[in-house]
Amino acid sequence: MSTSPEKILSDLIQIDSTNPPGNETAVAQYLKKLFEDAGLKGEIIEPEKGRGSFLLRIGTGSKKLLFISHSDVVPVGDGWDFEPFSGKIKNGVVHGRGALDCKDLMTAQVSAALQLIKEKVPLKGELIIAATADEEKGGRLGADYLIKNFPDKVIADYALNEGADQPIVLNGKMLYFLQIGEKGTAWCKLKAHGKAGHGSIPTLADNAVVKMAKAVSRLHNYRAEVVLVPEVEKLLRNLAGLCRIGVSELGPNQVDSLLEELPLEKAFVEALRSMTRMTVSPNLIKGGTKTNIVPDYCEADIDIRILPGQDLEYVEKELRLVISKEIEIEFNEYQAPTFSNSEEPFYKLMEEITLELAGNDAVCLPVISAGSTDSKFLRAAGIPSYGIGHMAKGFDQQARTTVHGKNERIDVASLHLKTAFLRELARRYLS
Repeated sequence: MSTSPEKILSDLIQIDSTNPPGNETAVAQYLKKLFEDAGLKGEIIEPEKGRGSFLLRIGTGSKKLLFISHSDVVPVGDGWDFEPFSGKIKNGVVHGRGALDCKDLMTAQVSAALQLIKEKVPLKGELIIAATADEEKGGRLGADYLIKNFPDKVIADYALNEGADQPIVLNGKMLYFLQIGEKGTAWCKLKAHGKAGHGSIPTLADNAVVKMAKAVSRLHNYRAEVVLVPEVEKLLRNLAGLCRIGVSELGPNQVDSLLEELPLEKAFVEALRSMTRMTVSPNLIKGGTKTNIVPDYCEADIDIRILPGQDLEYVEKELRLVISKEIEIEFNEYQAPTFSNSEEPFYKLMEEITLELAGNDAVCLPVISAGSTDSKFLRAAGIPSYGIGHMAKGFDQQARTTVHGKNERIDVASLHLKTAFLRELARRYLS
């Protein structure tokens, strides 16, 4: 079995682990065989049939470093220019679902470990490899299950995961991002009640859909207060400096004007905006049963992401500022924001290795993620966790749009850069 990173990634892509239904055990079995061929025995933990996570430990000692990635992928959808599960390697690019989210990281972690084994690098500690199930649907059968049921198998000093934006090029500098935190979730369901009636005489009824439409419209126009997390303030100041924009004062009142001035892609600017405030997005509405019946009930699912210092009490207070009390609010999913310290020696080590590999024209900056990864479970368990999105110079900037989209792919050079970074990170931390 070939152990080049591109061949491993190609093999992993060919294992369809779309979630649902998952089929992550097939990925775990592949990894188990890969390490058995290298003389090491891993294990598969399977809370439900077919939903297995792979675990492996290398080295001995008091220090512990966790490399974690997820083995499931999102559905492919239509419109691809190539077979989504082909894993085809062509013109220095590996093609297929999972190439960037996140079988590439899994491959780099596994390849880094295999290189350390092959080179017989002495480790004065343990490198833990975890390829987990179910991340794309919340992690209940993967990282969350492992933390709750087998904490001794995954607890580490630090963890390295996905979660950072891919690099951007700005004024000749390659900007690499290190994810140090994630916003929390406070998803809720709004419920509107009314009085049913015949559609031909709507004035005799009380339309619940109309009530909900008013509430949703107000939420769409809601503007949350700007909150500057210290690491985000550092990020914005650095971006302003690199863009040669003078910033004498940067407080909540100056954030939006700075964002409008930054000469960056709209997608990245909006990601920055989401790092500075709570976001509220009405994404699903259900109401009514028939065209000629005035509905007496309507509900809407709202996606809310929160920053440190914001909780359910804060969210409900903000919602009540814009929607009437006759609309019920039912919170159905809550996850507090999770953060790790960017002043940790481990963070500094990540930064140091990145700059060594990327060259003198590179810059490292901390980011927080508006989305969610398995790092939330690790941080909640006391494991400082960091995310990367490293890519090599000259990588296809259009590829970033293929995550959860069509034509997902990664260039081999970027895959090798991730591998080199992780190998060196493990070697130095565990030496």
